[in-house]
Amino acid sequence: QVQLVESGGGLVQAGGSLRLSCAASISIFSINGVGWYRQAPGKQRELVAAITSGGTTNYADSVKGRFTVSRDNAKNTVYLQMNNLKPEDAAVYYCNADLKKTYYSSYDNYWGQGTQVTVSS
Repeated sequence: QVQLVESGGGLVQAGGSLRLSCAASISIFSINGVGWYRQAPGKQRELVAAITSGGTTNYADSVKGRFTVSRDNAKNTVYLQMNNLKPEDAAVYYCNADLKKTYYSSYDNYWGQGTQVTVSS
């Protein structure tokens, strides 16, 4: 069973940085488009950043200039570099991706289990 696994969350002071990673739990053929979402307590899940298979990116206005999404297709891993973190960035961060298990399979959509980001002021 394929799972998406996020890592890299933790506690950081305001102004600090974290890098989140998102990868499949087993070897897969490829990852298509990937979105990073976050959900703070009492709030709806929101899209923070996204990257296409070709590397085109887009960001929520609240993180533009501070967050960078990138991917390593050889490792089938997507990253979210978060700089100048603010207390309002604190949330559980999830990745969502279309994965293709084998050359012959179709793309299926998966969510990771989430990783907690806490920012102290």
